[in-house]
Amino acid sequence: MDKLAQNFYKTLLVLACVSLVAALLSITLNIATRLVDGWTISGLDGYAGYSIAAALFLALPSAFKSGDHIRVTLALQDARPRLKAVLEYWSLGVGLLLSLYLAWFACRLVWLSFSFHDVAATGDATPLWIPQLSMALGCIGFVVAMAHALVARLRGVAFFAPVSPDAARAE
Repeated sequence: MDKLAQNFYKTLLVLACVSLVAALLSITLNIATRLVDGWTISGLDGYAGYSIAAALFLALPSAFKSGDHIRVTLALQDARPRLKAVLEYWSLGVGLLLSLYLAWFACRLVWLSFSFHDVAATGDATPLWIPQLSMALGCIGFVVAMAHALVARLRGVAFFAPVSPDAARAE
């Protein structure tokens, strides 16, 4: 199960990288078409925004796994072991509940946009459920990562990537 989750995180991270390249290409194309007098491609600004948002959401699980999300390690490092364990369980449980709510909301938003045929207000009238799908997928990945972290903590197995001493000093 651990291997399946790791592959899911990696797949979402690859999709996030593809989204960043798509954002770069659409911004570059938008700049290039503005240099040509009187020629534009409608919707490129929107596509760049969709791509950046997709990259942010799709990278959530991998960023969480590698410890790149903001965590309050300063408060935990001096806590007694029992208090530290309680705080870690509490934060992972609350994080799981919040991420579940976020994923439910994102999936519901995709469904409503699809059901009502909601389109972007830009000239290209992109169906909004298409870019919202990456948000929902990233949120689902984040739920899986939060549940994975909680189960790993319950089993006594390390979930987060080890932090180098240099990075720990920077926090």
